[in-house]
Amino acid sequence: MRASLIQIAVDEDESVEARRQRAAALVREQAGADLVVLPELWTTGAFAYEEFGREAEPLEGPTYDVMAKAASDAGVWLHAGSIPERDPEGPLYNTSLVFSPSGELAAAYRKIHRFGFDKGEAVLMGAGRELVTVRLPGTTLGVATCYDLRFPELFRGLADAGAEVLVIPAGWPERRRAHWTLLAQARAVENQAFVLACGTAGTHAGVPQAGHSIVVDPWGEVLAQAGAGEEVLTVEFDPAKVATTRDQFPALKDRVLGLAPPHHHD
Repeated sequence: MRASLIQIAVDEDESVEARRQRAAALVREQAGADLVVLPELWTTGAFAYEEFGREAEPLEGPTYDVMAKAASDAGVWLHAGSIPERDPEGPLYNTSLVFSPSGELAAAYRKIHRFGFDKGEAVLMGAGRELVTVRLPGTTLGVATCYDLRFPELFRGLADAGAEVLVIPAGWPERRRAHWTLLAQARAVENQAFVLACGTAGTHAGVPQAGHSIVVDPWGEVLAQAGAGEEVLTVEFDPAKVATTRDQFPALKDRVLGLAPPHHHD
């Protein structure tokens, strides 16, 4: 399987529409990949909170249209990162879109854990409630977003739902870059799964971004890592390694806590 992570830079001098078109062109350049991934909130910048309301769009809005066509043109599975979604019936959501190679929407995931500690996303966005997996030929993706990376129970749930490749778009800040790499490796090791974590470059609302998108195998080995600036990180890996790793080192079978609650007899 060949995956390309597009570590796009968010430049405040570039309009959202210009960045949409540029991202679509970058996706088209990855024709031949099986899976292409964009970062979190790349239209606005993950820390540009004041832009969320102004730039929020319906699920099937301009980003959806441009990305669906780009996926179809390139013939790739596309995790188009996330957008500020305006739900006509409710709040804003930080919503990820996954498209099939024919340009159909395969899944939408509303971010469950909102960052900000009573500020920013935590108050401006609603919380998603559903775990999302996407079946691809030969493997299953588990979808999570940025701050979700700090909550291992979410990834345990994705693994239990059959996920073998954990895809995590993010807008992670440079000042916590060590956590980004550490947690990406931890989620891979503890779930014996591949992790594809795609961050933004550039600066959002004065917050320098970590970049350093990373691909980790089920043993925690880093297969590839980007630098700080805009780049496309492409890696080839064999999803079958998940099954062989879990077979050779069957730690997941020894789980005790966090399983279905035991049945109590009266």
